[in-house]
Amino acid sequence: MADPSTALPVAVRPAGTRSHLQDAVREAGGRLVDPDEARMVVWTDVSDTEGLRQLLVDAPQVEVVQLLWAGVESFAAEGLFDDGRTWACGKGVYADPVAEHAIAMLLALMRDLPARARATSWGPQWGTSLIGGRLTVLGGGGITESLLGQLAGFDVDVTVVRRSAAPMEGAARVVSPDATLEAIGDADAVVLALALTDETRGVIDAEVLAAMRDDAWLVNVARGPHVVTDDLVTALRDGVIAGAALDVTDPEPLPDGHPLWTLENCLITPHTANTEAMAVPLIAARVRANVQRMTAGEPLIGLIDAELGY
Repeated sequence: MADPSTALPVAVRPAGTRSHLQDAVREAGGRLVDPDEARMVVWTDVSDTEGLRQLLVDAPQVEVVQLLWAGVESFAAEGLFDDGRTWACGKGVYADPVAEHAIAMLLALMRDLPARARATSWGPQWGTSLIGGRLTVLGGGGITESLLGQLAGFDVDVTVVRRSAAPMEGAARVVSPDATLEAIGDADAVVLALALTDETRGVIDAEVLAAMRDDAWLVNVARGPHVVTDDLVTALRDGVIAGAALDVTDPEPLPDGHPLWTLENCLITPHTANTEAMAVPLIAARVRANVQRMTAGEPLIGLIDAELGY
């Protein structure tokens, strides 16, 4: 049996939170300690960037910070990633359920399920099929990788727009962001699955919406500020696109009475592509894996690029 005193010292903070993460540390052979003894900190409060900053000032010996989320823009905005430490996040952890949700929302729109769920009479036949269709995905990370795999049975022609134009398995083509307008012009649907950065904030605006077909659908399972909300409301009202499915919005939560709630061609879910019940075992597995990897001197999973901010 390994000597507990030589086990990797890990602090899970803020205190009193996330017992499943503490269990994950122990299961990986780590030793739970206070921050002033830790080599790794697992930070569990997405809203408390200042608390994390202060912890790291008080515990300069910490080598690795593990965040739990793929969306870490608030930490990047505070400049926390530039401190010379190794930072890891939850990128890729939630890819499968989020990709699944994107497909569910897209199928619901294309089959007119929101309207039929509220219907009280038979009504006309209507609906389109995803099978054999054309899809454009903005973003080339873990969600897109999972989405491409899950779409394999639909025989969909997929174009991926991402920073690197390197091929992706399951994509018919991969193009760089300067080809965005061309890539979305003949798509049946556009799915947003990209990180939020200064470059991608407002990437879907009036110009991009106008470049989509008027029978095309928009699905956002990434971050709300990717979409200029007022432009989307106008496009949905005026029939510029067929409709939108949003798991994330700007602002979020979307206030009661917001115009998006009144539009029949807009399907909204309250950021539930990945629920806490889904997330608990997934992020625990990531923490467990990274504690084991750090102990073994192996590269961590989900490393953050300080320059890119994610």
